[in-house]
Parts: sequence; structure tokens; C-alpha cells
Amino acid sequence: MASSFAPDVWGWIGNLPTITQWDTNVMSLCICTTGSTNPSMNLSVTKSSQSRNPYVSFSIYADFNMPIPLWTSSPIHLKNKTQPSIEEEDVLHLFFDIINGVLMYGPSKKSSFRYPAVQISEDFRDVFNLAFLTLAFLICIYEAPNNLRQGCLDTLRIQLTTSRCREASKLLVRVLGSNLEEQWMRSLNLAVTNLIQEFQTSNHSFKTPSPLFSYAFSASGLWKVQLYCPIIAMSIENPTATTQDERLLFSLKYQQLEGVIQLAYKVILRENWIDVVVTVDNVRCDVNPLVSETLMAERGYGSEEKHFPSRISLQLTPTLQSDVMSVSVSKSSENPHHEVGLEKALEGSFDPPNSYLGLKFSATETVTMSMKPWKFEQSAYGGGATLNWFLHDGVHGREVFSSKPSKFALLQPRTWFRDRYSSVYRPFTKQGGVIFAGDEYGESVWWKLCGGALGKKLEWEIKGRIWLTYWPNRQRTFYSETRRLEFRESLYLPLPKEA
Repeated sequence: MASSFAPDVWGWIGNLPTITQWDTNVMSLCICTTGSTNPSMNLSVTKSSQSRNPYVSFSIYADFNMPIPLWTSSPIHLKNKTQPSIEEEDVLHLFFDIINGVLMYGPSKKSSFRYPAVQISEDFRDVFNLAFLTLAFLICIYEAPNNLRQGCLDTLRIQLTTSRCREASKLLVRVLGSNLEEQWMRSLNLAVTNLIQEFQTSNHSFKTPSPLFSYAFSASGLWKVQLYCPIIAMSIENPTATTQDERLLFSLKYQQLEGVIQLAYKVILRENWIDVVVTVDNVRCDVNPLVSETLMAERGYGSEEKHFPSRISLQLTPTLQSDVMSVSVSKSSENPHHEVGLEKALEGSFDPPNSYLGLKFSATETVTMSMKPWKFEQSAYGGGATLNWFLHDGVHGREVFSSKPSKFALLQPRTWFRDRYSSVYRPFTKQGGVIFAGDEYGESVWWKLCGGALGKKLEWEIKGRIWLTYWPNRQRTFYSETRRLEFRESLYLPLPKEA
């Protein structure tokens, strides 16, 4: 299968001549160039001249008059000096070297991981090429000389934002598994954050490669969407707010949103129609640091001075509306319970002589209302359903994402949003995220489909928006802001051919 990646590193390795017939000990491939007369970034493979322990190694280097090495793989030992070509297990060795090279740029900087078993299939070509392009992109950010860096960044960005690259990224995270996936995304988004911060400081315009990464898959009875986005890449709702506190900005910008949306679905076959029932299994949103706690404390105010989720909105819609007969939600609009009390008091006093005795009467009315910080709502429009979670100010009951706290409230040490990750009344987890699970938010949405949908593989579109808000946690500052991201994915539901 031909690949649209440029360069096709997998194909280049597979088409290398027989090792014993190389004219030289080094063969090279251009990764990207800044122009015909300018230097380029190249990949090379070098054959050792040793006869006792033959090996090859791969390198990324800047092709100047005097080449500048930027990255080198570990040696790939050959079985013998007459081995005709680089074998499949040798390519896997290089693949894990590439993975490790990316992870080394992350906050943990660990060099030893238990890598999963990988089976080379037809799709692995694009997975390998994507991993290599990602490593080249990070190397370009951190290691490349200035007169090579800008042009190659533009070239690699274009390559990393192709539709085929996006599909390959979904395959890559499945190969990595959830633990390595998280480390991979933190390494990549730390680099993206550094790049955006650099260009914002210098007022330089540069489009980053898909700062929001999301993917979805449909399993037996489960729909799942996973997403990652560096905070610095999210759009600001109130762009006029500013602060000159560099330490605060460091704490706010060097964080990443990590989200998981899991919906459970069930198909019920009726005599004349089909019921599709979708319930909330888990919705999780966490804001995690992209640098170590030590660096966060040195250059910022620590990782607890950060944004928190303030609203989540999910819209789920079948793309083929002709099969939809109706959609129903299972949760009524909330009608909060008010407790009204009437309190009366009588006051009497003696007035001066020659005046009438006066009695003063006063009546006061108090209203109390019990309310959770998170409010959940369902609604239906056309053939789609919307799920909304809103966070409210525990004092005034206002929506947090659309309001600003008063300056007086920001200075109060006991308001609900201060010390918000350790207070017993916190509306977040200890780590500062939120979890909406089926025990409390498991209300369902029902689609009634016509019987003609039997045997079809139906597509549902899920669109989502997530708002993150910053109000001071422990710092004394008047700065606040809200950021927003949007995503869209497709989910699939195969229906049986007959009841």
C-alpha cells in the first residue's frame, strides 16, 4: 500500500540495497529542507566496519558542510556480517528507539519502559512513519540550529496535520497502550507548549500541529473518546484579561487537559422498531502538569495553581436522520426545593411624657435553597441529544464559566474556590479534575429507530466543548480567565440483520 507520508522512512528502509553491496558505509534520506541552497535535516544509516560484531545505527543530522548530529539510535546488531538486509525485528528495535527518543523529551525523562508486543501489519507502515515524524519534530524544536529550524518546523507541521497522519495517530496510541500513550502525549504537548510560548514571546506567528488530539473507538457496548490538549493552545473566552506575574503564567500554561468520555449503549429489538439506549458510563477531565513538580515550584507557584473544569457539553446525534423516529431524555428539568421561613419580632418602648406609646413591628422573610455545585441537564433537539454539566459558585449560585468573581471575594481566604483541592467541600478530585459516573449521572437517552435500520452500521457524531476556568487557589491575585476547546468525533453502532 502506497503511503502519502513524506518522507516514507519505512519504505526507504525496506528498499535499502543488500548490506554487503553498499558502496559506502553511510546512506542518507532527506527528511526536510529549507530550500535548494539551504541546509536540510537528514536521516542516515551507518554500517559498522567491524567484522566481529557487525551492526548498523540510524542518525538524524543537520546537513551542513560539517554535519551536526542531532539524534542517534542505539546499535542494531546484525546476526552476521553477511546478513543481506535489515530484518523485521531490527525495524522493531528502531521503532522502540524512536518511541524512547520521544519520551525522553517528556517531564518524567524515564529511559526504561515495558514496551508492548507489536505485530507488523499493513497499517504499521504509517504508524512507524508517524512516530519518526514526531521524533523529528521534537528534535527540530529542541536541537536544530536556528538557520535550519524554522523551515523544517513548517515542513514537519504540514506533514503531521495530514488526514492520513491523523488516522495513523489513532493506530499508534493503540500500539503504545494507555500508560505509554499518556507519556507520549505529555512529551509532544510539552514541546508544543514550549513552541507556542516562544512564538508568543517574540510575537511570531506559527501554526502548531493539531494541539488538540482526540480519537474515538466503538467496542461491544461502549463508545469511548479520549482527548489531550495543552492549556496554552485553548482559546480564551475573555482575551482582555492580563497579568504580568510570570510565575503565575508559568503555572497556568504548563498544564495539559486530559479527558475521557465513555458512553454505554444497548440495542433492544422491539416488534416494529429498535430502541438504542445510551447512558453515561464515565466522563473524566483532569488538568495535569507538563513539567516536574520541582520545576513547577521553581518557575511557577506549583501545580495546584491551575485551571479547573467549569462546564462540559456533549452533543450526540445520529448522522442518518431518516432512521430516527424519536429521541427521549430521561431526566426532567430540575425544580430546586426552596425553604421559606417567616420570622416576626415585636418591639416596645416608652416614649417621652405627653406622647403616645409606640410599638414597633418588624417581619423578616428568609429563603434557603440546597444546591450541589455541579448541575446536570439533558435536552433533545431534532434527532440529537445534549448533555450538559455546569459548575456553580457555592456562594452566589452563578455559573462559573460565564462569570467573574468579585475582587472582594478573591481576597477572602475561606471562599469555596480557595484551597479547592484539599477542602472537604471541594467540587473536584484531589488532583483537581472531575469525574461524572453512572452512579449519579447515569441517566439515559433513548433513540427509537424504524425497523428498516436492521443490518446497518449506523454512525453517531459526538461533538463536545469543555471549559476550563482559573480563579486563584492560594495566590493573592485578581487574575482570572476561562478557556475553551471543541472536538468532534464519529462513533459507530452495528445493528443485527434480523430480530
